[in-house]
Amino acid sequence: MRLCYRSRETTPERKNHVTLSIEDRTARFTLAQDIAREAGALALGYFERLSTLAVEFKHGGQDVVSIADREVEVLIRARIAEAFPDDGVLGEEDGLVEGKSGVLWVVDPIDGTSPFLNGLSHWCVSIAVAVGGEAEIGVIYAPVSDEFFAGAKGLGAFLNGAPIAVAPARAIEDGLLGFGSNHRIPPADVGRFVTALLEAGGMFYRNGSGALMLAYVACGRLVGYYEQHINSWDCLAGLCLIREAGGWHNDFLASDGMLQGNRIAAGAPQMKAGLVALLERVGASTETIV
Repeated sequence: MRLCYRSRETTPERKNHVTLSIEDRTARFTLAQDIAREAGALALGYFERLSTLAVEFKHGGQDVVSIADREVEVLIRARIAEAFPDDGVLGEEDGLVEGKSGVLWVVDPIDGTSPFLNGLSHWCVSIAVAVGGEAEIGVIYAPVSDEFFAGAKGLGAFLNGAPIAVAPARAIEDGLLGFGSNHRIPPADVGRFVTALLEAGGMFYRNGSGALMLAYVACGRLVGYYEQHINSWDCLAGLCLIREAGGWHNDFLASDGMLQGNRIAAGAPQMKAGLVALLERVGASTETIV
């Protein structure tokens, strides 16, 4: 097991390094927020009539998709294409469409599809904008609770317009650690990490939406987050929020994390030592966490 890797410069946004001006970043930040609200309203409409949705299993286990996921992503892609036709888009449902600008939008129309389809509130729309190997914009909208998280490079992170910051907790046992899992990960690995966390006096929190749990790290509700494998559309927006809220995360985009997914570790700065100790305890390499 390795937590983080050196970049091989293979992902689309790392091939075409560009630098956005403040004006260009602000324009995309404004658009991302507008799209997230419109997409969230569309998704919420489907959520309120769940019994009518057709559901498909993509890869077995809990990996499901509905017409809501597909239609919300269609909306998001259309709005991006209207405003920035040269930007690329990577989405969970329709994959990668490379652009010419060197800017890549990374979107999950409904992160937390399983909670969504089971009538639970823990799902969200997640939109990130990646430039030059970094998520410069992150927007996560949870329509049921009407919580709107937004952040951009150099501008800070906000929840419903108010500035947010990562937790002041000093030790792993001082709060809840967000923990992601899926059927791509051996159950024994999941159990090993949870056991180590509990033995260290900590406690895990899981709600079925990696993006939403990362947003909770950014606003201080969770002290950190770990998942052995997560996709870029599930986490890039959250990583931007955490960074802008004063937190840290590993180099998720290394080793083609954009297209292949990767491990993720993130949290408040003072939580790094405790999380590293947990990962070492379960045999995960931590040499490249900085």
